[in-house]
Amino acid sequence: MKNFHHHGLKEMPQLAYMCSHQSIDEERTGRFGRMFSGHPPLFLNPKVLTEMGQKGGPMDGGVTDNHTQSVPLGMVYLGQFIDHDITLDTTSSFGGINEAIEIENFRTPALDMDCVFGEGPEDEPFLYATDSLRLLTGETNNNIGQGKALEKHDLPRNGTGKALIGDARNDENRIVSQLQLAFIRFYNQIYNSIETASGAHPDHKKIYEAARKQTTWHYQWIVVNEFLPTMCGEVVVDKILGRGREFYKPCNRPFIPVEFSVGSYRFGHSMITQKVYMQSGGDTFDLFSSNVGMGFQPIKSSKQVIDWDQFFDFDGSYQRASKLDLKLPSALLDLPFIEDNTPEHLHSLATRNLMRSQSFLLPSGEIIAECMSRDAGEIEQVRNYVVNEMSAYSNVDLDAGIPLWAYVLAEAAVIGREDKDGFKLGEGLGPVGGRITAEVIIGLLEWDNNSFLGQDRNWQPNLGNGTDFSMKELLTLSKAFLL
Repeated sequence: MKNFHHHGLKEMPQLAYMCSHQSIDEERTGRFGRMFSGHPPLFLNPKVLTEMGQKGGPMDGGVTDNHTQSVPLGMVYLGQFIDHDITLDTTSSFGGINEAIEIENFRTPALDMDCVFGEGPEDEPFLYATDSLRLLTGETNNNIGQGKALEKHDLPRNGTGKALIGDARNDENRIVSQLQLAFIRFYNQIYNSIETASGAHPDHKKIYEAARKQTTWHYQWIVVNEFLPTMCGEVVVDKILGRGREFYKPCNRPFIPVEFSVGSYRFGHSMITQKVYMQSGGDTFDLFSSNVGMGFQPIKSSKQVIDWDQFFDFDGSYQRASKLDLKLPSALLDLPFIEDNTPEHLHSLATRNLMRSQSFLLPSGEIIAECMSRDAGEIEQVRNYVVNEMSAYSNVDLDAGIPLWAYVLAEAAVIGREDKDGFKLGEGLGPVGGRITAEVIIGLLEWDNNSFLGQDRNWQPNLGNGTDFSMKELLTLSKAFLL
């Protein structure tokens, strides 16, 4: 559209969104983008979004967990780790319209583990040992004032307790913090093996490059072969790998679509449990207790140390995630770490997600489903479920449409994850959420010339039990390296 500067004709930037919004049509290096262009954004009265997400409202799941049958709780936190690997948005806001291509992504849109390795040993040497290129742990860093018994289970920290890692967000709770440590140890274990085979005069730079590649490719293998089938369904993953991507098709370069970052990939908020135990037979803690959820500080008790067989499938005895549906844990609807001067409704993570979706001009979930050629009866089924869940709340009027994030949660509840033996309600993402999520993650790998899907599609893991490689094998190997 033309810009009008004549007297009495004030420029109206909002009007551009209704015509040809530039963030719909362009891709820019290091910025977010869109999968579906040319569709009107959904607008709901902010009071509707506030009532939907308020504590005690229709999305409040209460204080009792409703567990899945098949999803390890650790997979939800692995999803958080993956998110921190590929996205970091520090500039968008709730108080205005966010143009996707104007929002900088401070992480590379690639599963390259830059949240672990940072910018590498030359740019961020403080992450690495001085006598080699192993990554520091709490033990090799000699964390100040922590003591040997605890520092070997913690990240490296400076004198104020701040973690020395590639992405500070990976210290925001005890579980993702120790998952970060597990990946560090896994890399160090591979580094040791290569160094030992190098003889008397090892080339540490070459060892670093080889060890980082092995670490990253084994992680990527887990994402494709364990995480995505668990969260998105075996059928959708096989279809994408066998028939290609239908909707995530970058023109010039990979990017993170807002339909993914603001919509489908926020599914994990519904799968977090209110209660969690860190060790077999150990105490049960609240989600935001100091032992679990209040991170950014050193481990202070042996009770805070993770037993990974309680979070991932080692022998079937793991903790299960909560079912994926329209409900979130009550604790997430009154976040304890939000600043006091923040408006009360923005203390709810659900409300924040809904308002973020609106600020990014996302179309409704129904429109996205139609774009993906989902059956009208299926869309109506999801819509009826949402309307019924909201029926007791007089101010929640969804005649205009359902926010994409809420639609994704709802279809998980009424359609479910599609595995080879059928659909599993509440066990994972449905057809819209699962397809968006899996296509973007697989697409990022296929667009990355350094990934195993972008460089060597015949590659297979060479670690673990010799037949496959999962989080069980990775965590077992990382545990063997305590330095």
